[in-house]
Amino acid sequence: MNPMRMQTVYEAYFDDYDCLKVYMSNNFFNGQSRIFHIKDSKDQIIPLRIQSKQDLPGGYTKYVLSILGDLDIGEEYVVYDEHCQRAFCQYGHIVKTQRFNDEFTYLYSDLGCQYTPDRTTFKVWSPVAHKILLKLSMNGQETIYEMLRQAKGIFALEVNQDLLNAHYTLMVRVNGAWQETVDPYNCFCGPNTQYSVVQSFDQVSLPPKVSLPPLDSNTDAILYEASIRDLSADPGIGIQHPKTFVGFVEENLTTRSLNTGFSYIKSLGVTHIQLLPVFDFGSVDEMHTKIFYNWGYDPVHHRCLEGSYSTDCTNATCRIEEFAKLVQACHQAGLRVNLDLVFNHVYNKATYPLEVLVPNYYFLMDTEGNFSNGSFCGNDIDTQPPMARQYFLDTCRMIVERYDVDGFRFDLMGILDYTFINEIAKECRTLKPDFMIYGEGWNMPSFVSEDLRASMQNQYKMPNVGHFNDRFRETCRGSNGDLEIKGYSNGETSLINMMETCLGGGVLNDLFDSPQKAINYVECHDNHTLWDKNQVCCQNESRGILMLRQSLANALVLLAQGVPFLHCGQEFGRTKYNLDNSYNRSDHYNHIDYSLRNKHMPVVVDTKLLIKIRKGHPCFRLRTKEEILENVRFEEIDQKVLVYKVKKDQDFCICFFNPTMQHYTYQSSEELEILFDNGNINSQYSCFINIAPYCVVVCKAPMAFWS
Repeated sequence: MNPMRMQTVYEAYFDDYDCLKVYMSNNFFNGQSRIFHIKDSKDQIIPLRIQSKQDLPGGYTKYVLSILGDLDIGEEYVVYDEHCQRAFCQYGHIVKTQRFNDEFTYLYSDLGCQYTPDRTTFKVWSPVAHKILLKLSMNGQETIYEMLRQAKGIFALEVNQDLLNAHYTLMVRVNGAWQETVDPYNCFCGPNTQYSVVQSFDQVSLPPKVSLPPLDSNTDAILYEASIRDLSADPGIGIQHPKTFVGFVEENLTTRSLNTGFSYIKSLGVTHIQLLPVFDFGSVDEMHTKIFYNWGYDPVHHRCLEGSYSTDCTNATCRIEEFAKLVQACHQAGLRVNLDLVFNHVYNKATYPLEVLVPNYYFLMDTEGNFSNGSFCGNDIDTQPPMARQYFLDTCRMIVERYDVDGFRFDLMGILDYTFINEIAKECRTLKPDFMIYGEGWNMPSFVSEDLRASMQNQYKMPNVGHFNDRFRETCRGSNGDLEIKGYSNGETSLINMMETCLGGGVLNDLFDSPQKAINYVECHDNHTLWDKNQVCCQNESRGILMLRQSLANALVLLAQGVPFLHCGQEFGRTKYNLDNSYNRSDHYNHIDYSLRNKHMPVVVDTKLLIKIRKGHPCFRLRTKEEILENVRFEEIDQKVLVYKVKKDQDFCICFFNPTMQHYTYQSSEELEILFDNGNINSQYSCFINIAPYCVVVCKAPMAFWS
């Protein structure tokens, strides 16, 4: 392993079935030894032969040793040098070998806790564990059982009594040490994932599933990103259970009269709510939620829901029932639910349950024990080993089957391999044909080779996977990194041709091979809000003009070919007080401020109307590259005002975007119907279109005008 991380005199790692690497401190006999051997827990000796010796930076000597005998994986080995100094042999890169996979891959779906009133079966996968004890607590009594090792690295235990709601943890003996953890296969847990709970979905009161009409194309979707906590954190808005799953969909006379919370979201007309992470994360104490705030991009358990969003985190079924009801309440309102999944890194690698059971297997590492850090979180999950792949595939399937969600957004998707993402898409679309899969396709510097990454550069290898279109963001709003640099929507008219390309769903410049892959956005939970960006790059403009610019950017997002994405509050100019990263900065910075919404109501009205126009006109929702090439045209007025013409069959619209302070006109040979004009200077029907400064005009045109 990396000697710079060593804290001991002497460490040893099985690199392969026939190779042991030993690192000795030069402070101990100058790092020198002529002979080595290993001994198992039964006092059986296996000799070693020195292949090579190398001096390393940091005062260590590395020995590569051939193993002159057969290893029994899961056995506990100690290595001895000529001075009789000893160290436990740790299972290192050996878990990444093909032989390990051939010997131990177990693809059955019975891992975890299987409850019946007569008996409960516990089963986990841990080939490298020497022993596993199950610590069971029930009715104030604690009992410890030793689990039985079976074929394929399975440890199992059957307890013949009714254990419903009993608490349990696993004591795992691996690499010469004991460590306690929860069951990574069990969806039921206690506060802060301190223990797993014996339960079954048969015992859970899940609401009936509400059917929705099929989504014919991803371009029919309008995504709206929201946080469970933020939506209902504003005091005085009528919500009795703020910051929870229950509060997210809570409605009453007050929320309806004030148009707050879920009542407000329903009024917007979006099709999908994309929720920030709802599965267990480590940065909020579930018993003291007022002290901590976090978006949740630091996973602890991928199958347990986050307890801080529950009205009772001590009840293992409560969070499950409440979240399931949230999803069906959304469906009842005609809203689909997409979940933000974080499969690229974890909160704490050392205590991550899968890592405790099989160290190193679930993380990208090289033969020297260096871990990939493309996520910049100190660890990158490895989805290529078969048991890791199966765990996350099963997790996705479980989420869809149990909670009836409608899509997944993958955080830092470029860390993962594209074949894995394709498998998820296939699995989920088998369960729901209109299921959406998309994510951050940034080309992250992980140990996954570039040709295998689920990044935008490999989008053509992922036929049913969308990507956040940062080209659209940078062109429309300007630089994410430099707030002074403008985009087209805030006045940089030299970008007009690039903006035209962006309106084409990413297919006109071959960024994507289908508009269904282009997630068009100018704001999300990351970075400055659009309002805060504009307050810097357009700092001399009045609040009224900034509101018009907000509507202009929203119009570009909502009328572009591809899939529009709105961040909650973007439709009224949400501010985070110029913070570029508010992930842990309290409710004050992150809550949805409905008083600001009321202050900026013209932007809300504009956004609602634009959403209605997109949904009502298929010309803004073209489905293929070929359709866009045939049915999208652009013109310009004075190289500043963008004229966007789109048609689908007999539906033909013309849009005018004016990011300047000048007034412009457009003469048409045919009478046009005005669908949207936030300058309010046109009559409903006209051949002479006035385009006010900083404004957008959308017209319906007769088909004769196209030719």
